Amino acid sequence: MVRRTGLLRHAALCAAAVLLSGGPAAAAAAKSAPPGPDPVAARLDAYWTPARMAAALPAGPVKGAGAGATASPSVDGPRPGEYIPPSRSFTGIPQAGTFFWTDAQGTGRTCSGSVVRSPGRDLVLSAGHCLKGYSGTAPRRRLAFVPQYHDGLKPFGIFPVVTNGVYVPQQYYDLGEHAGAGYDFAFAVTGPNEDGTALQDAVGGVRLLTGTGYLHAPVRMIGYPAGAAEPLECWSWTTAWVSDDPADPGTFPRIACDAFVGGTSGGPMLVPWFDGWAVVGVIGGYHTGGNTSQISYSAYFGTATRALYRAAVAGAPPAGPTPTEPRAKDQG
Repeated sequence: MVRRTGLLRHAALCAAAVLLSGGPAAAAAAKSAPPGPDPVAARLDAYWTPARMAAALPAGPVKGAGAGATASPSVDGPRPGEYIPPSRSFTGIPQAGTFFWTDAQGTGRTCSGSVVRSPGRDLVLSAGHCLKGYSGTAPRRRLAFVPQYHDGLKPFGIFPVVTNGVYVPQQYYDLGEHAGAGYDFAFAVTGPNEDGTALQDAVGGVRLLTGTGYLHAPVRMIGYPAGAAEPLECWSWTTAWVSDDPADPGTFPRIACDAFVGGTSGGPMLVPWFDGWAVVGVIGGYHTGGNTSQISYSAYFGTATRALYRAAVAGAPPAGPTPTEPRAKDQG
């Protein structure tokens, strides 16, 4: 009888719990309830007005600004007589967009990126030279991603980059943007938008391909020129470029496309895939993407890219600049 009484008491408690929760239907509804608004995204949405987004400047070295200190026409730019496929402005695709942030002086900055598929449904791919200042414990300074930004609009809202959510290879920090050009890629982990929706749930994502070689055709390259109302797209193909600039050693995917200037860094090089699009490179690498607006480059996507992706997915501590030892005071 004691055992039966205990069972009856347990059943009564379970029934009361179901009634208090509104029953099985209410419990299921609570589980599938839409996410609530995100205050961080709401603050960033208010800050990044159309005027501020339009005024944002390119991050880091300005692509297409002409030959740099270590470059010469023999190691960058189009070959004599080379056909340069044209680019065109368009309203973009949901899986590509642009980052916005403010630098240490409060100036707005921008760089391109693309949403890659991940278990957390929250990952953006870009160039290492775009995001290297925001790894580790560096302040975010209003760093956020706007997918399919165009004409001052945020069609899917704005997605904050989470604290310690920027992943750049340690080799890129240690070697620098020239000697480390082969590691010029980065991932950023985002939080939900103003409505509480995860990035990949809002816009989908492209597949990350690694170890697929240098030759790809056709390639659809997308980038966001700083200050432009709309992004650019260009259809072309990639080939292997063996560097003849000792400052930027390595072999890099190379692509000819016209008018890809500052702000387009980090933009994806996409190939058609059986389930949508796949990304095989981002504007960066050799000469941080190229010293002319007609030729762009990417770091090769291989084992280092895949390892960085896995670190970002796992939430591992991000890399950062190696701390320098303070100089000893003079003895006197």
